Amino acid sequence: MDIGTVRKLLEDVREGHVEVDSALDRIRDLPYEDLGFAMVDHHRALRKGFPEVIFCQGKTPEQVAEIFSRLKEKNDHILGTRASDEVYQAVQEQVPNVIYNELARTIHLSQNPHQQTHGRVLVMSAGTADLPVAEEAVVTAEIFGNQVQRAYDTGVAGLHRLLDKLELIRWAQVIIVVAGMEGALPSVIGGLADQPVIAVPTSVGYGASFNGLAALLGMLNSCATGVAVVNIDNGFGAGALAAAITRQIKKK
Repeated sequence: MDIGTVRKLLEDVREGHVEVDSALDRIRDLPYEDLGFAMVDHHRALRKGFPEVIFCQGKTPEQVAEIFSRLKEKNDHILGTRASDEVYQAVQEQVPNVIYNELARTIHLSQNPHQQTHGRVLVMSAGTADLPVAEEAVVTAEIFGNQVQRAYDTGVAGLHRLLDKLELIRWAQVIIVVAGMEGALPSVIGGLADQPVIAVPTSVGYGASFNGLAALLGMLNSCATGVAVVNIDNGFGAGALAAAITRQIKKK
């Protein structure tokens, strides 16, 4: 139940269209619901503009399915990240209309697909090996209400490939740049664009990349201005941050 739904419910109560007891029944689980193994935060959408997102890794398929089912009762849009096919199958049994992105490892449900678009987000990847993280960012930014474009395999090993992407770069209000190895691409984009750049280091690379630590440190030490950095392989965090930025742009 998002803030608009709550306001509409209060208006219906004031106008006599909905009984007080019925309204109380609909919001009785705010701010959270205790499932024994999880405290589902039904208040998240009111505070943050989007429901609680399920981090599926480490949870049993049955636990994820139960959380998904409970969130479905009160929210139009639900997202689960780091989900295996086994988890997806368990969720689908309880919520048949969910969509699984195998590459991004995400499960999502949009019960109101015609939501208002907040802004324009471009997701770029340095290489094809970075696509799982990039796609997680894409799914997140889209379900958070943004129009998203992709520009993949545009790394610094072939800078000429960026020339065809300049129009896309200018189109975007926020740019997410996903890169492994030495993590240089966000600095290049940061030097070309005046929009906020969100850098995402990935664990892609040979031994001295230290599972993404080299890319993370390279991005943190970028000489380009306007570049923010999220954690290694955190495509979700990048998509969520991009959505937070575009929501603020829309408010102006």
